[in-house]
Amino acid sequence: MKFTAAREALLKPLQAVIGVVERRQTMPILSNVLMIARDGQLSITATDLEVELVAQADVETETGGEITVSGRKLLDICRALPEGSEIDVGLSGEKLLVKAGRSRFNLATLPAAEFPVVEDIKAGQSIQASQEVLGRLIEKTHFSMAQQDVRYYLNGMLLETGGKYLRAVATDGHRLALCQAELDSSLDEQQVIVPRKGVLELQRLMNGEGDLEIELGANHIRIQLDGIRFTSKLIDGRFPEYERVIPKESANELKADRGSFRGALQRTAILSNEKYRGIRLVIRDSGVVLQAHNPEQEEAEEELEVEYSGEDIEIGFNVNYLLDALGAVESDDVTLSVQDSNSSCLIRQPGNQDSTFVVMPMRL
Repeated sequence: MKFTAAREALLKPLQAVIGVVERRQTMPILSNVLMIARDGQLSITATDLEVELVAQADVETETGGEITVSGRKLLDICRALPEGSEIDVGLSGEKLLVKAGRSRFNLATLPAAEFPVVEDIKAGQSIQASQEVLGRLIEKTHFSMAQQDVRYYLNGMLLETGGKYLRAVATDGHRLALCQAELDSSLDEQQVIVPRKGVLELQRLMNGEGDLEIELGANHIRIQLDGIRFTSKLIDGRFPEYERVIPKESANELKADRGSFRGALQRTAILSNEKYRGIRLVIRDSGVVLQAHNPEQEEAEEELEVEYSGEDIEIGFNVNYLLDALGAVESDDVTLSVQDSNSSCLIRQPGNQDSTFVVMPMRL
């Protein structure tokens, strides 16, 4: 294997795939990237056995071939070389020789045959969408995914297709976020759970421009975007029936300026219990009073003018959950609807049913 490439041409695919290369690996080959050079194309593959990323680069190939080499070290070398450098890469025995200007590096390699790759994912359906659509679905829901929950099916995001809708849902058992987008073509009904790491890696890769193709298999999801191929294992489990968790619209509906509400929550939260982050909302016709206190006997209180019609209610919430939901609402105003002090709160953008956020109450 021997090829020549501009520094920038090699740096871009390495930076795209390095997110899944773990520093401390039980299997040494997983800290390597697989490089395959053929016909003026170099493909670089990285995997952690859960998520696989493949990125392409244009190179001048003298002789084709494949090998694996430390992903971090090769990336650090490319970063450290001067801009505009020409890099010559070739195999010399069992070492990879990297040359640029007066610099020479000999890197240890492992055989390409040992590198685990996902070949065919046996896709059941293929979905065309824009990066903007999928990026929005992830952005509006990812914060509600669980982290290391024993209910392993919550440690990820549900992607659901049906009719013309692509829907993303995430919940950690205390809150739920749902966002949906209408596509041009009809889709088969299917539910898959993408693991947390895959969701965050995908979010990092997307720049919001261009289209992408989503392939859904029985055990994998594969997405092609911007010359990068993303493949992730799916979580094998049944996602909860999320529709049962979403409360019905209530007559007790509060409408507030989103910025003012967020600011009031942030200020009041300063004196909330650092561990439980509880905050009380006292909602009545004259407005809403936000209250917090902590074990040091410190208290915070703020009044906020809102539009409200309904019964007087006192209800407690984890303030971080409210702030996350308000951060995902796009409009200037926000509506909160709640049945009573023991019911979940429904948070929405007025006049928009595409995004829904649910926060369970907290005993204070």
